[in-house]
Amino acid sequence: MRTAPSLARYPAPLIALHWLTLALMIGVYALIQWHDALPKGSELRTLAKAWHETLGVAVFALVLLRLPLRWWLGVPPALAGTPRWQHRLASSMHWALYGLLIAAPLLGYLSLNAKGTPVPFFGLQMPAFLGPDRALAGNLKEIHEAVGTLGYWLIGGHAAAALVHHYGMRDGTLARMGWARTQPASPPPSRA
Repeated sequence: MRTAPSLARYPAPLIALHWLTLALMIGVYALIQWHDALPKGSELRTLAKAWHETLGVAVFALVLLRLPLRWWLGVPPALAGTPRWQHRLASSMHWALYGLLIAAPLLGYLSLNAKGTPVPFFGLQMPAFLGPDRALAGNLKEIHEAVGTLGYWLIGGHAAAALVHHYGMRDGTLARMGWARTQPASPPPSRA
């Protein structure tokens, strides 16, 4: 990703897409949990699944917008004083999250294709890229669910790291992705 040394915080479009993606992911996870808790064959269960699939497609569309925008607009450099290992770990976490945002919806989409089920998107039916294949559908669904479970850990780890930076280290990392127009705080002086 292109680093823009002049940036003190993320550009507004990236901030908006970040928080919109989070809202959609909360919806995706909440809907599948709700779906699993509802009685089989119920209308609400079918509705929860359809909205889970619709929001999954929306997540995929957003990430396809976010990645080129991130490259074009650039991202702020690591805060001064950030250890190299921490910067690399954060970068790895960001790429893992992007992998999740691409892989989970794509696997879900393809598993529905292989199952012979239409993929809904706000009332539209998305095109199928695979023909029906029962065995493939089962395998893709299993991988989709495993990636989804991994997503809990990745999203949770990302949120925990942001909170540690904000409340523990007080270094302004979280403020760079916030809506406030103020500059992020400088890290506290080292106590050596």
